[in-house]
Order: sequence, then C-alpha cells, then structure tokens
Amino acid sequence: MKRIYPILILLIGLSAVNKPYAQNLTQVIRGTVVDKQSLVTLPGANVVILGSTPPKGASCAADGSFKITGVSPGRYDLQATYLGYKPVVISSVVVTSGKEAVLEIVLEENISSLNEVVIPGMKKHETINQMATVSARSFSMEEVNRYAGGRSDPSRLVSNFAGVSTPNDSRNDIVIRGNSPAGVLWRIEGLNVPNPNHFVTLGTTGGPVSALNPNALKNSDFFTSAFPADYGNATAGVFDIHLQDGNTEKREHMVQFGALTGLEAMSEGPFKTGGKASYLITYRYSFTGLAQNLGISIGTAATPYYQDLTFKINSGDTKLGRFTLFGLGGTSHIAFLHTTIDSTDIYANPGEDSYSNSTIGVVGVKHFIRLSKKIYWNSVVGITYSENGYALDTIPEGVAPVRVRDSKDKEIRYGINSFLDYKVNAHLMVKAGIQCDFLRLDLRLLDRQYSDAWKSIWAYRGNTSLLAAYLEAKYRISEKFTLDAGLRSQFLTLNNAVSLEPRIGLKYHVNEKNTIGLGFGLHSQMQPLSVYYYRELLPDNTYDESNRALGFTNSLHFVGSYEVRPFKDWRIRTELYYQALYDVPVSQDPNSFSMLNEGSSYAPTEEGNLANNGTGTNYGIELTVEKFFSHGYYALLTGSWYQAKYEGSNGIERNTAFNGNFVYNFLGGKEFKVGKAKRHSVSVDLKFSHAGGRYYTPVDLEASRAAGKQVYMGEAYAFSERYPDFYRLDIKAGFTYNSKKIRLSQTFYIDIQNVTGHQNVFAQQYNAVTKQINTLYQIGFYPNFVYKIQF
Repeated sequence: MKRIYPILILLIGLSAVNKPYAQNLTQVIRGTVVDKQSLVTLPGANVVILGSTPPKGASCAADGSFKITGVSPGRYDLQATYLGYKPVVISSVVVTSGKEAVLEIVLEENISSLNEVVIPGMKKHETINQMATVSARSFSMEEVNRYAGGRSDPSRLVSNFAGVSTPNDSRNDIVIRGNSPAGVLWRIEGLNVPNPNHFVTLGTTGGPVSALNPNALKNSDFFTSAFPADYGNATAGVFDIHLQDGNTEKREHMVQFGALTGLEAMSEGPFKTGGKASYLITYRYSFTGLAQNLGISIGTAATPYYQDLTFKINSGDTKLGRFTLFGLGGTSHIAFLHTTIDSTDIYANPGEDSYSNSTIGVVGVKHFIRLSKKIYWNSVVGITYSENGYALDTIPEGVAPVRVRDSKDKEIRYGINSFLDYKVNAHLMVKAGIQCDFLRLDLRLLDRQYSDAWKSIWAYRGNTSLLAAYLEAKYRISEKFTLDAGLRSQFLTLNNAVSLEPRIGLKYHVNEKNTIGLGFGLHSQMQPLSVYYYRELLPDNTYDESNRALGFTNSLHFVGSYEVRPFKDWRIRTELYYQALYDVPVSQDPNSFSMLNEGSSYAPTEEGNLANNGTGTNYGIELTVEKFFSHGYYALLTGSWYQAKYEGSNGIERNTAFNGNFVYNFLGGKEFKVGKAKRHSVSVDLKFSHAGGRYYTPVDLEASRAAGKQVYMGEAYAFSERYPDFYRLDIKAGFTYNSKKIRLSQTFYIDIQNVTGHQNVFAQQYNAVTKQINTLYQIGFYPNFVYKIQF
C-alpha cells in the first residue's frame, strides 16, 4: 500500500487546482495539418466538425495549427480540406471534459487533371507509413481501450484483425498467418526493440502482460505481410509503435485503477506557459494479487509483480529541428512455489520451485530536421536493455531444495535508424535510410536437472552487429494507380550472412468504392541469439558450436487484396496470400525439428547441429467486414482460413505448431448518450472468438513414467494431434461521466472475459507426482474492472 499513497496524494493535489467553470463546460479540438509526403505544414487548410449545428470549424494559422473551441464532450467526425489536396475525414474523435483532443492531420496532394476523377482521402485505418500497399492497418489508443476482452494490451487488440491468431489467455504471442511469433519485429518511435512484455524469456516476442501502456500510445501501424523496405529482420509481421506527445498548451493528468493493469498515473503538459516543449510520463504498478484475493483465477496461485514507466519529451520546433527524448522501462518477477500451487496450475510443477524475473529498458533520442520544403531528415539513436533470469529447484522429500537450473541473459542493443525523405513532386517520393543494431550479449545457462554434474548450455559474452540499408520509392502514376518499390540489404557480422530483399506493391483504385492491391516481398531474419550461441556437449567433453554459422531464414510473400466500400462508414476487404519459407534451420540429423516452431514451448530452443536446409509454406484467405464507429455503434467481423506446413530434415511435411487452420472474430458495440445535455455515455461491447486448435506432439505416458520426466512420443507422432477448438465470449459495459463545472471526466467499466466459463485447453503435461498426464486449462470466467479519472 505504501506505493499507492504518493499517487493518491498527487491526485488530490492536482484535483485541487482544477478551477470550477460555468455550467456546460466545453472543450477544445486542435492540432496541425501537414502534407502527407513532405510533412510541411499547410497554412489556410480548413478543419470542420461534420454535422455540427451551428457549424464549427477553424482555418490553419501560418504554422499549420488550428483550434476549434466550444466543443461539448462526445464523439465527432472531422473533415480537413485544402486547395489542391484530397479531402480527409477523421472519424470518431473523442472529446471528454478532462482531456483536449489534439490531432495531426495529413493531406495528400492531388495529381489529377481537370477531367479525371479524384479519389477522396480517408483517414480511418490508413497506415502512418506511406509505403504500405497491402496487409497493413493502423490502430488507435481508443481502440485498444474500447474492445471487449483486450486487457488494455495492443497485442491482444491486433488479434481481432484478419490473419492474426492468439488463442491463448496466458500469453499475448502474435501468430500471423501461421508464422511463429518469433518472426515479428517490434519498433518504438523508429527504434528496433526487444520483446516489450513482462515475464519474457530469451528469444520470444510475447509474454503474459504487455509493458506498453496504451494510455501513452497514439496511432500506430501493424503489418501482416509484404511490408515496406524500411522494415527488416522479420518474416511474419511488424508492430510499429508511436508514443503520444504531451499537451503543449495545458497540463492534463490521469489516474486509473484496474484489477489486471493495477494502479497507474499519467501527467502531460508544457514545461512552461507559451513554450513549445512538452512532456508526458506514465507509471503502472500491478495489483493482480487483488484479483486472486477476490477468488478470480489468473491461471496460477503464484502472484505476479510488475511495474513499468513510459515517458516522452518533445522540444517542439527549433532552429536545429525537433528533438524527442523517449523511454520505456519495466520490471517483473514471480515465484512458483510447490507449497502454493495445485494440479490445475498452468505454469508450475508440484515437485519444483521456480523463480522468474525480467527487466526491459528503452531510451532513445529522435531528431527531425527539414532541409527544404521537399526534403527532411529523420534520425533516432537509442539504447535498449533486456535481462531475463530463471532458476529451478527440485524438492526431494525430506531434503532442502536443490538448484538444478540457473539461467541469466542480458542484451544491450545500441540502435540507429536514419533516413532521408524527398518529395520530388506530387507524383514521386523517394526514401533512403540505414539501420544499425550493435549487440552486446551476456548469456549463461547451467543445467543439471537430469544429471549429477552441471552442464553449460550457454556461456558467451561478446558482441555482434546487424547492419542494413534500404532505398524505396512511391510513384503515383495517376489518381488511380500507385506503385511502391524498394530494395533492402542486411548484413550480420557474426558470420557474414547477407541478404538482398526486393519489395514491390501496386494499388489500383477502380473507382471511389473499389480498390485492388498486389504485394510482393522477400523478407529475411536472423535467428534468435540463444540459437546462435547454443553449444552441445560432445562425448569427448568438447562443445559443438556449429550453430554460429547459421544464415538468415528467408520468406517470399505474395499478396492480393480487394476492398469495397459499399456504404458510408463500411468496408469489406479480402486478401489472398502465399508465403514460401526457405533456408529454415533444421537438424542435420533426420528428424522433425524446425525453427518454424520456435515459440510454441515459450522457452528458448536448446538444439544444436543445425543447418539452413528446411522449408515451409503458408497460404490462406482472409475476410474483414467493418462498420467504423458512427451513429453510436461499430461492428467488426474478421475471418481467416489458412494452412501452415513445414518440412524438417527428414523430408516429411507436417503441420506447424501454429497451424490452427481457421480463426474468426465478431466484435460490436453501442454507445448511448445520457443525461439532460447528453454529456455522459453508457457503452456496451462484446467479442466472440472461435479458433481452430493447434497441433502438438503427444506425451508418451509409459516412457515418462520410466524416465521420471516428461517424454514425448516418437518422430512419427510429431505435431500429429490437435487440441480442441478455442471459444471465448467477452462482454464489457462502461459509463463515462463528463463534469459540467470542472475539467474532469470519469470512466468505469467492467470487462467480463470468458463469460460462459468455457474450458479452453492450454496443454497436456506429465505430472511426475501423480504419474499421469494432466490436461491444463486456460483462464476461465474472469471479470476485470477499470476506473479512470482524467483532469
């Protein structure tokens, strides 16, 4: 409780400075309007609130800024227009009594002749990255917090999108089109970062709890295939995260308490009145122990502890450009003790004590400078730190615990991402850049779980680097045709592995309602560091370290898309894709092992003697039917039907561990305006998910009994059986109160996850105590609640 007092004192103190206003307090919508390609401001652009009576709007000042005052709390659609540019509609802008709405609106220059039809712009779901053609969409902080069952986690948000499957209540690993979650690239403010989750293990990209606070995020991009050339070292997809800038005109604050997310506070504002510089900082501390005390299962009797902090400081525009300092830090730890668990615990073993901890840190500096009206230079340099520890003790009867496994790994990454963007004219934009990641590693793993003597699995301390360069261009042939093309190359200094990766995309607007897209890309990725530095003890007491010679895994992506907008605020989109993976690490001995299954066990791969001889194939079709939020409601239906196959060194084609064959989601919600002035709102949201069960290798019961540990059945049974399908229904209800007299808004919602209590299978696991195979289930009925105050 001591940690709570400073935040509560801060809340009381800050509330005291909130001055009362007259009846029916109003708010402000403000921001800037810029050219989409050059990011130059557009003085004189007009921004209006659609459907407002009387009409409300503003024109941009000389610096491209606009401000619309006298706006009552609610949701609004805005339209931005400028002579010679496509008009853009920004949907569902949320205004509350406690927070201003601050926007950056981008407009695209027309290239049409007088008798050519101009395709209007559309802001909703359009990516921030201008080079995206297919398999990409943006998402907002508001969506992360709106959808039912999302746990305020960006990773769980994207699981609602077509092509993404995360039928796992215990972790947020992102499985894209049947690929391993290890194939996902994470980027924050342009800086490549390690796994941004709590309770992570080396080589993974997911975890039980995200360290990304959604209250600190702004619109970000998510890619599922054939992504542009400025993204690399990924074969599955990209999560490109952007952080909010602090308010430059007034200080605003937020305090939130949730059963799952814990207690958090956020503050933002200018450093001084009238200045351009701003800050934003947010901190969270978990209280999952509260849920356990209420009798709500979180999948384990052990209590997880975690906390994280996010900040961003923006200098504003200066003579030397715009500088941004940003950072993210998080720590987590948990102890699974044999005295506090039972047979239903999905994480622990009743004959063992285990201890896990992880730390993540990201600090970066970004510099944006305009060299001319058509050219700008953007650079980010930063340091990321990742540390993971794991210890395992066995509990012999009548004897003190015995340490049998001890692991600790550290990674310090110095990153650079610098590019030059040149808008040649309204038709052509060119972008060229370099990216460098310098890695310092300290890997250690000792094990004697099934032997008397300690065995060194990892023992490495040293450096390696991944260097990359790219060139890409966007050419608008006409208002209907757009061509995106790029070339990327990357080089790994560890073993001189090199790649050359072409990317190309074509988009054709048949008319205002119909669009066709085509995409192709070759994507290469280095192996997890734990794989390179794994060493296998040989009979002569020497080590096989041949994994260090492994090259990149390569994946060819082919995508075709068709989108139609049958009605206002509706869109229907389908994508057909094929992915051919090659140079996949597999064992040099004939067996079923393949790195395409990396991440299925949530533990680092301990496999040596590998070679780049494996292959894989992913193909499928996806459908999205979406009603954007308007007239008080939204709906989203997504469906994916796919296959994910691989071949190990034995040449037998098998299902991968991530081949669920299908997944579909339905989400919907309705918002009701209440109160005399309709300032407040009541919302109801629901989500239903159904995903195919994944393939797994069954446990050999008799062999496990004989060995005293879990033993899987032979090669003939590798990924031969399938778990039952995953079903889950989530319902969420909330209320938002907007004060009339002070700048304060309050939101409370309860999010009931797995309403029906359906028992989704987590795994089948051999229990050395009962000498039986236990079926472990995922989290059942789980009510989560959140209370938030903005002022």
